[in-house]
Amino acid sequence: MTPGSRPPMGGQMGGQPTLRDVAERVGVSAMTASRALRDDPRVLPATRDRVRAAASELGYRPNEVARSLRLGRGTGLVGLVVTNLANPFYSRLALGVDSVIAADGLKTVIGNTGQDLDSERSLVADLVARRVDGIIAVPAAADQRHLAAAASDGVPVVLASRPPEGFEADCVLVDDFGGARDATARLIARGHRRIGFLGSPPAVYTGTERLRGYAAALAAAGLPLDESLVRQGQTEPHEAERAARELLALPEPPTALFCSNNRNTIGAFRAIRAGRTTGGDTALAGFDNFELADALGLPLTLVTYDSDELGRTAGRLLADRMRARNPASANGPAPAPARRVVTPTSLVEYGG
Repeated sequence: MTPGSRPPMGGQMGGQPTLRDVAERVGVSAMTASRALRDDPRVLPATRDRVRAAASELGYRPNEVARSLRLGRGTGLVGLVVTNLANPFYSRLALGVDSVIAADGLKTVIGNTGQDLDSERSLVADLVARRVDGIIAVPAAADQRHLAAAASDGVPVVLASRPPEGFEADCVLVDDFGGARDATARLIARGHRRIGFLGSPPAVYTGTERLRGYAAALAAAGLPLDESLVRQGQTEPHEAERAARELLALPEPPTALFCSNNRNTIGAFRAIRAGRTTGGDTALAGFDNFELADALGLPLTLVTYDSDELGRTAGRLLADRMRARNPASANGPAPAPARRVVTPTSLVEYGG
């Protein structure tokens, strides 16, 4: 550095430029520089232009998070915690959430837990430490003490797809039981009596509810629940494909399969079409519609619902809680009770 030259930013070579660097470049106080960057009318236009030019030259960017915290506001960030970003359901959910909270000038930070409870605990703790304005979570398990702790710390929490356990919180669910019951009943109405089930791990609420709906449809038709036709624990298509092949290789294979989510449906489709079993004419039903489902070329019944609206509803529930996050005074109104919204389902048929 030549004599008399100044460091390019932050008083250190290669450091982040600060507001003080901008002020020194122009020859004004840091307060004046701050006011100029906020278009404060007390700053003369010529000074404002010089401050902006200096900020541009130095590459200065205001720390909006720190500024919001100093002003007693939030960080402008909302955490969205999901279990499997590879599942298209979660991308649609995220788009729905973001469409609502973006209207309030907020941004979504997405974290993936991989259906692992420890990862979820760590992720939620990190979001709370970063002072997010709220959290929308799809819990990985029934143990939700970390989410309850976040809510107790004053962070608004909304659950999506799965209900709260051990604490009160707003949630938005899908009619998992009703959708699975209706899809299984449709297979029964078409003459199927041996219907296999491919589902998520038993700890997953949606998988448990969908298994319950499947069992209810069998019971209503006077059919027994044959445990040998039930496979649980599949989270990826290759696992579901393996489980479906096992079922279709039985001495008396099922004539239809019901799958509790789109990942299982895709795996079951691959098993049916592989030609390695006697299940070539096996009918298929599943939860969650997905792209190209109409092009699979086999009888397919899917439980469908608006996953974007599920996200939008979660976003609206969270926005309401964030607006009312200030604790009620001793004489003021009590917080509104927790709300539960259930998204309806319908059936769609392909390749019939």
